[in-house]
Amino acid sequence: MNPAYAAYNLIGMGLFLSLFPPFLLYTRATGKYRLQLAQRLGHYSEQTLKHIKGTPRIWIHAVSVGEVTAATAIIEALKESFPGSAVILSTMTEQGYEIAQQRYSSEVTCILAPIDTVFSTRRSIRRIRPDILVLMETELWPIWLNQASRQGIPTALVNGRLSVRSYSGYRKIRPLMRSVFADIDVLSMISSADAARVQDLGADGARIRVHGNAKYDGLIDAASDQVRQDMETLFDLSGSEPVLVAGSTRGNEDDMVITAFQRIRRTLDDAILIIAPRHLPKLATIEGILRREGIRYQLRSELNRPGARRQAPVVLLDTIGELFSVYSIATVVFCGGSLVPLGGQNVLEPSAWGKPVIYGPSMEDFLDAKQLLEKFGGGIQVNTAEALEATVQGFFVDRIKASSIGRRAFEAVSQNRGAGKRHAEEIARFLTE
Repeated sequence: MNPAYAAYNLIGMGLFLSLFPPFLLYTRATGKYRLQLAQRLGHYSEQTLKHIKGTPRIWIHAVSVGEVTAATAIIEALKESFPGSAVILSTMTEQGYEIAQQRYSSEVTCILAPIDTVFSTRRSIRRIRPDILVLMETELWPIWLNQASRQGIPTALVNGRLSVRSYSGYRKIRPLMRSVFADIDVLSMISSADAARVQDLGADGARIRVHGNAKYDGLIDAASDQVRQDMETLFDLSGSEPVLVAGSTRGNEDDMVITAFQRIRRTLDDAILIIAPRHLPKLATIEGILRREGIRYQLRSELNRPGARRQAPVVLLDTIGELFSVYSIATVVFCGGSLVPLGGQNVLEPSAWGKPVIYGPSMEDFLDAKQLLEKFGGGIQVNTAEALEATVQGFFVDRIKASSIGRRAFEAVSQNRGAGKRHAEEIARFLTE
């Protein structure tokens, strides 16, 4: 056994044995997380297993909401090629699990993924009995992949990406990564840069393909007029108000956005700001900033109450899975995680609505999307909070320019679809063989 792999296994088991007993006691005392605990250990109920009908059995793992979105086009292509297949979609986060269940209903069996220990992954594989295990994007779980390989199950990484930041970290554990890549039968990557990084870490070049980003697929189809009209009604918009949507904000970006918005409101007093923090626990901090500055705000969830309507200039998105829909009512979108050194966020979703997209200099995790937008002239990088304010105000004042940039963003997405089918073909090759 590779010493690096053995060390990973040993450390993982040590962490599990130290953390599991208190978590088990908490679960039994409160009744919380019972489903999560059972499935994380590879225990799936008979009801769940009976829901898996058809052949071949295709197990796709998508860690959270973004990966679930990217999986959509791949699953659709697989269902077209294998209409009698059973697709099992696992997620690592509860958010992703909830969105997967909402999106796929009865078409797909949704489960929580096992923790990366020998006994959990081995039990999961034996219970699910997949014909292939497919991991999305950057989901490289050494023990899970190794157990699948030991049981003779083909494995694939699809819509694969490896950011510059992740690559730097993985280089420090290159011996382990060589073992991981040896257990993956095909690596279907987003870009040639991603392909070069995984090959440098030890992946066999003969197993690497480049097929583009499946997140492009399906976004335009999902961007319907009905969704936009529903959002306009919900947020009580006439259509003339300038709206800034700050999506997936992180760090102190909320403070920057709020300061910029305050200044913009001095000349455009009908401007509206919608903030969607990347992590919901951050809402308390944002509310504190707004109260300190004396800015009226409402929570998105409050708008569901009978007779409620939006009256405040700022709305905080405290719901899960709605950000894509909210982008539909934006005049301009700021994608967070980018004015702070956290790698950026997905700029493709607002582009599918034909919105001009602003982001900061830290876009290491989404370089392919950034480069595509800039190639078509649909994305704008700003390096400071002051530049963010000036750019947003410029689009608010010049709506013709905003629409023009937005059309270019839409064109970037619309002309680069089809990756989902290409990734699915790599999976299908193993199923037909």
